[in-house]
Amino acid sequence: MTFEELVKDHSAAMIEKLATWVLNETAVDIRFDCLDEDQWSIVTMYQYEEDKELSLRLHLNNRYDLYFGYYDDEDEFHEITKDLSEEEKEIIPEVLRKLMKRVLDDEKDIRINGTFIKGKK
Repeated sequence: MTFEELVKDHSAAMIEKLATWVLNETAVDIRFDCLDEDQWSIVTMYQYEEDKELSLRLHLNNRYDLYFGYYDDEDEFHEITKDLSEEEKEIIPEVLRKLMKRVLDDEKDIRINGTFIKGKK
């Protein structure tokens, strides 16, 4: 299976994996970023030993996307993104959606304790 197929066909599992990671970490950064007219909040899980990163981004107008980045054998970085459906958005814990919206609205990074917010709305 290619990484493109993984993102396209198994995005729900990837979202669940990222959400589980966030809720089990003691320090997670939710960052604000922008490029030209686009703004987003982003939470990222790095897999350093495999040269991969998995992110969830919230853009303006409640548009979420899944971002997967990786290095190939020639050390070139590749990015794959997929806009999330309404059903896929529902997989994201409500507390994480609220925190990502706050970062986007305030245009300011935050660091959270995922284990502390676990189970909160």
